[in-house]
Amino acid sequence: MGLTGTFASGKDTVAEYLQKMGFEHFSLSDEIRKIAAERGLGISRDELRNLGNDIRSEFGADYLPKRVLKRAKSAKVLISSIRQPAEIEYLKRRGDFVLIAVDAPVEIRFKRLKKRNRPGDPKTIKELIEKEKKEMQSNGKNAQKLHECMLKADEIIINDGDFKKLYKEVDRVLARRS
Repeated sequence: MGLTGTFASGKDTVAEYLQKMGFEHFSLSDEIRKIAAERGLGISRDELRNLGNDIRSEFGADYLPKRVLKRAKSAKVLISSIRQPAEIEYLKRRGDFVLIAVDAPVEIRFKRLKKRNRPGDPKTIKELIEKEKKEMQSNGKNAQKLHECMLKADEIIINDGDFKKLYKEVDRVLARRS
């Protein structure tokens, strides 16, 4: 199973919920952070986006999912932070892969960003929208193309409520896919 979605839409919360249900979780963003640490590079969102694009150009667009799947020990695997269509194509070739896109209205996502207060998070809605544009349709064959990834989703969850509503949506998706 895979997760894609917009900034602060709730992907991590969905991943945590699925982990409690027995899924082994790998984040492609965490994988890029590991590579950045190995190379002694910075880990701002912009630096990680650029490094991810560079890695895909250097090793192929399917490099990150291949790298994490080598460590998988379970048949129930969840890969989050999918931001490149070729990553989806690679995973779909493996069999019964299901991609979930998580989204929420920009105002709700901005409130979540302010609450979580991660370094490098946008400080205004305008900045959020500008940063997100860079992730939605980057130039280059192996660059991030979040918009295209979301269009390839098998299921869409609009996370505009509380945890209970979100978990109910995840349960609905799982029931439809089992």
